[in-house]
Amino acid sequence: MIDTISARLARGIKNTVPEHPASLAVLKFAIAVVLNVAFIIALTLGASLFTGNTTEAALILISFAMLRQVTGGVHLKSGTACVLLTTALFTLLSYVDMNTAYVQVLNVTSLALVLWLAPIGIERQTRIPKRHWPKLKGIAAALIILNILFCSPVIAASFFVQSITLLLTWKGVKSI
Repeated sequence: MIDTISARLARGIKNTVPEHPASLAVLKFAIAVVLNVAFIIALTLGASLFTGNTTEAALILISFAMLRQVTGGVHLKSGTACVLLTTALFTLLSYVDMNTAYVQVLNVTSLALVLWLAPIGIERQTRIPKRHWPKLKGIAAALIILNILFCSPVIAASFFVQSITLLLTWKGVKSI
């Protein structure tokens, strides 16, 4: 679905502005990324309106995205699969409620995985030179340490799931 929509939009842009410097493939990819994010946000927040967990869903959307940007991780093979799985996962995570001990176990586990593996799998997705990657690891660690202080169950769950994607990438899974 996302591939079809992004291909149509890219062709429309190229037909309207044939001299645009970006190739059709580049336009299609960029549009697909934007659509992917937009659909995940819209569907997750839409579902949260029905579940009554809008605050939790918003926290998950923000925290997961922030950690993902600086750590990398595994990807799904199709944009549509990514939207559906991510929306379902974020909706489920919005129900997470656990005591402080479990929150801190998830935080410490996430921190250990990030310190060990991050960033991973970002070679083709970033223009950040490799010499700056330790700074990304530091930013990721700081985000998790902040949640050690704030102790949010949904943020801890979000960080934990994102950290697991690092482990999958380390195990050699490039995409699912």
